Amino acid sequence: MPVTEVLITVKSYPIVSSHYDEQVSIAGFRKDGSFIRIYPIPFSKKTYDEQYQLYNWVELDLVRNTRDFRLESFRPVAPDAPVKITGHIGTEDHWSERKAVVLKNVYRDMEPLIVEAKHEAFYTSLVVFKPLRVLDFVVEETDREWDTKRVEKLLEEKDSGRVTPQTEDSFAVMKKLPYKFSYRFIDIKNQEMTLPVEDWQLASLYWKLAKKHSGPQGELKAVSEIRKKYLHEYARNSDLHFFLGTAQQVHASSKQPFTIVGLFQPTVPPAVIQGTLF
Repeated sequence: MPVTEVLITVKSYPIVSSHYDEQVSIAGFRKDGSFIRIYPIPFSKKTYDEQYQLYNWVELDLVRNTRDFRLESFRPVAPDAPVKITGHIGTEDHWSERKAVVLKNVYRDMEPLIVEAKHEAFYTSLVVFKPLRVLDFVVEETDREWDTKRVEKLLEEKDSGRVTPQTEDSFAVMKKLPYKFSYRFIDIKNQEMTLPVEDWQLASLYWKLAKKHSGPQGELKAVSEIRKKYLHEYARNSDLHFFLGTAQQVHASSKQPFTIVGLFQPTVPPAVIQGTLF
């Protein structure tokens, strides 16, 4: 496959996984508007923050990831090869240039999407989805530490040479989020669903706000600010779309395999108000 130019729109948050080389991925769009997932991505805070910026056009030498049945999944030919940045798309004119790339194929009905995800001719695992209406942004407290047994197994596999070491161990570098964040919404057929939001942007925002609001109430203040941003600023005051994706280990087994792996929230042009002539 020739060098591929990709517009980065999604960065995953590092997780502890038995598949060590699948812990960090990015996703985006090729020039033809097709969605593509790229993993493994060598992880370090600095590299991930600075090298993989959202809405950068980057060039990568990619091949199909044959360990993954999902057709959108590719991997770098050389995982440590530098990423060449070829451009960036800004937010001018209410994200018009970004919308021209991202909104070529938008789903609005969850039922046929799930059918596509299960059908061997498609195994659809990355899409842009437009909810009919967002009902709520749900915050739930969850486990605060990675599963100890999974971490120990991962360390054992890494030390034995059965997995490829990365620049930094993601589970040692990135703390586990103590909250689960989800959108509750309805689709075009008024089917109600609740899907978790699992992306780098939300997680980074949480840790930034938690650090800003120190003290016993710091977490609650951070959660309150996130809820205000994601519910009022994004869901109420932007043309919100979801980037939906699946995880390889649950794609086939889960009745509904999608989570929200990123957001697309272009600003809305102000309404034209017509005055009355007297």
